[in-house]
Amino acid sequence: MTTQPPLALYIPQPSARPGDAARFDHIALDPGAAIVRPSFDAPEKEMRDHPYGLVRVLGQQDSAWDPGLDADTMRKGLRAMVQTRLFEDRLFRAHRQGKTSFFMKSTGEEAIGVAQSLALDAGDMCFPTYRVQGWLIARGYPIEQMINQIYSNANDPLKGRQLPILYSAREYGFYSLSGNVGSRFGHAVGWAMASAYKGDRKIALGYIGEGTTAEGDFHEALTFAAVYRAPVILAITNNQWAISSFSGVAGAEQTTFAAKALAYGIPGLRVDGNDFLAVWAATQWAAARARANLGATLIEFVTYRVSGHSTSDDPTKYRPADEAEHWPLGDPIERLKAHLIALGEWSDERHEQQQAELTEVLRSAQRAAEAVGTLGKSKPSVAEMFEGVFAEPDWRVIEQRRELGI
Repeated sequence: MTTQPPLALYIPQPSARPGDAARFDHIALDPGAAIVRPSFDAPEKEMRDHPYGLVRVLGQQDSAWDPGLDADTMRKGLRAMVQTRLFEDRLFRAHRQGKTSFFMKSTGEEAIGVAQSLALDAGDMCFPTYRVQGWLIARGYPIEQMINQIYSNANDPLKGRQLPILYSAREYGFYSLSGNVGSRFGHAVGWAMASAYKGDRKIALGYIGEGTTAEGDFHEALTFAAVYRAPVILAITNNQWAISSFSGVAGAEQTTFAAKALAYGIPGLRVDGNDFLAVWAATQWAAARARANLGATLIEFVTYRVSGHSTSDDPTKYRPADEAEHWPLGDPIERLKAHLIALGEWSDERHEQQQAELTEVLRSAQRAAEAVGTLGKSKPSVAEMFEGVFAEPDWRVIEQRRELGI
């Protein structure tokens, strides 16, 4: 007779649920091995401890990762982050007013999209998720056009072919956004391989959330990235929650997401995603590696999703209502603002003035978009559904257009 206990299936549970005290003591925040910044061309085997540390700059004494940005560049980044947050707050309210069908915010994650947008070259291609609107804003994409797309009105630049906030802007290095987030890494790796095959100089950046690392697409993409040394940066935005599932369901309790790079023989970095300078530095390092034909880098950005997953989500149903207030890495906007003030390059007064100016820019853009129409008040021509399908319309398209009388 056996004396062993029966098997029991382990079900991961978050550290806190509604009504509990918020806790983040399970997240390692010490720089560890990442206190060292290796040369971008260092062999992968020499940096296998880095995925367990945390690349940090702000608040650290003489960080090896300090990118040495000038004040103008930091102010540009701060402006783009502030504009992103103001934009999202305004369009979130527009959704509640019935002006659009859907919206998603990146509150607390603005440093990632903005810093990477500014750190990479104009010809590089970003394969985004729906929380990097800051990429477009940092590159000067017209705010009015973004709102037209969100309202799905007659001036929607995508002609009604995408859900709100699923932007596409090739000239801004922003590949068509997909609601199927698992596809992002595969697309980015394939684009990067094509760039290398053609002997180009452009690299790719792909985003996924930590929950997507549990899907097969993630592992297939890493296999191709490693085998073909694709010039790509693969970014995992670990914001602790995949809709209502916490990061442990994707394996966060076992190891870091950056450590998943080890199985594929590519470098893995774990980065403070609320630290604008750390995001910039890690991106710069990975880009230099990719451009030197040394292949891919996997970066885990440790951050926190302050808002709900989308306008269809109520996070108070699955996490403490005040959890965001206890997030130990703080607010990316406040951290960069405080750094600039400490350098004597910014002030609370200038910050308030900038917010007022950006708010007026947003009001003007929103008024212009609403003059065209909000949800259901105007829409692209039905004829647009037949455009861009075939190089030359085949008989079915011709017949369908005839039936509609267009």
